[in-house]
Amino acid sequence: MNVSFRQLRLFKALAETGSVTAASRLMHVTQPTASMQLKELSSAVGMPLFEFVGKKIYLTEAGKALALTAQSISQEWESFEQTISAMKGLKTGTLKISVVSTAKYFIPALVGSFSSEYPDVDIALEVLNRDAVVARLEKNMDDMAIMTQPPEHLEIEDEAFLDNPLVCIAPKNHPFKNKKIGIKDLADEYFVMREIGSGTRMSCDLFFKDQKVYPKIRLTLGSNEAIKQSVSSGLGLSIVSIHSLTEYDLKETVCILQVKDFPIKSQWHIVTPRGKRLSPIAKVFHDQLLTKAIALNSNARKISL
Repeated sequence: MNVSFRQLRLFKALAETGSVTAASRLMHVTQPTASMQLKELSSAVGMPLFEFVGKKIYLTEAGKALALTAQSISQEWESFEQTISAMKGLKTGTLKISVVSTAKYFIPALVGSFSSEYPDVDIALEVLNRDAVVARLEKNMDDMAIMTQPPEHLEIEDEAFLDNPLVCIAPKNHPFKNKKIGIKDLADEYFVMREIGSGTRMSCDLFFKDQKVYPKIRLTLGSNEAIKQSVSSGLGLSIVSIHSLTEYDLKETVCILQVKDFPIKSQWHIVTPRGKRLSPIAKVFHDQLLTKAIALNSNARKISL
């Protein structure tokens, strides 16, 4: 096939934006030029790559396959550019990371530290729910994803790098405060839980199933901040990551209950598609994650005791 790198980049932009106009702007070409190049690309492939239904563009099966290929080629080229920069003694390029929402309590600090050391590196950090992170992972859109429950249906590499203890929290002056209790003592308590499909909820559901306990769930929320406020207001207990609790939370709004078999064990994972090679910049960030996780693990253990 006589296909140019410019055409692949244009098609990648089309797949990401869903619009020829938006893709042309992203690639700094006119819309007629973009339309012509996309037509030539379809001819070179020998199959339709996209179709218009109403005013929307939908990729065909061939188009979806080409979009994944274009994404991989683009990332390989970025990795090559970073390798050449490293040979020249430079650290430039883009680091792309997607993380589940609970990771927002510790990842920005780690990213900030990395950015201070490598100020010429552009960082694209996506904080999303687990389903959205998995979708990006499936499309190979990032250098790495960070989550607690890696998907089982994808071929991936995952590396546990940080403990994620899940603790039971209650309003600041709850009767169970400072008491050692068992899981059965929670049978009459209402719970405010994360949404179904989140990593925290998946870990909690497995734990309760193993314990043969069925919590009374009063409210389901998609935000740790909303959950902490609900618990503080007396709407129920909850189970949250230790990393989501700030010093202010523990002093002013909630307390951690001493429940037998808690905290629930969980871990943060660095996840990439199987066979993916980390770019030089991503490799440096990966190594920093492993190093800084030691201090974060120590701090988490102190809080949960």
